[in-house]
Amino acid sequence: MGSAKKPNAVKLIIGMLAKNKKLFEKAEEFFIKEFGAIDYQSPAITFKYTTYYKKEMGSCLKRKFISFETLISQEKIAEIKLLTNSIEKKFSVNNNRQVNIDPGYISDSKLVLATTKDYFHRIYLTRGIYAEITLKWRKHSFEPFEWTYPDYRSKKYIRILNEIRHNFMKNRAG
Repeated sequence: MGSAKKPNAVKLIIGMLAKNKKLFEKAEEFFIKEFGAIDYQSPAITFKYTTYYKKEMGSCLKRKFISFETLISQEKIAEIKLLTNSIEKKFSVNNNRQVNIDPGYISDSKLVLATTKDYFHRIYLTRGIYAEITLKWRKHSFEPFEWTYPDYRSKKYIRILNEIRHNFMKNRAG
């Protein structure tokens, strides 16, 4: 029989999707107050992987990733997703989101995203929030699963997420 242990702290990441890049800055101001200093920011990447958000948010969307210096406990991701949902509502216009915010975390072995949608590969956490292992670490890089979103399969995203993981592992080692 194994003994229950406290899991290792992980690197909080947030992926934001918006038409107006100024919304990234506004959201980041809030995140800094809530989670501390940002230690990584990706450039804004053209989002062309799906039309899922077009009706609500329009076209010409951009994606940006950020991560934070302060590590979090894994169980906090549900609370963080509820918080990011409230930020999405705050920035909404006529009940349409202007920014989509996807919190998750990177550990030594995986990228986990928080979501409100249930499916066979997602685990219920609490208060309507599920966790999905979106990428696995294998042979010096993240790799997708059959269910991984098309954008998270892209070489651009994987390169960014690999860099964030590299920083996490380097800082964790001291």
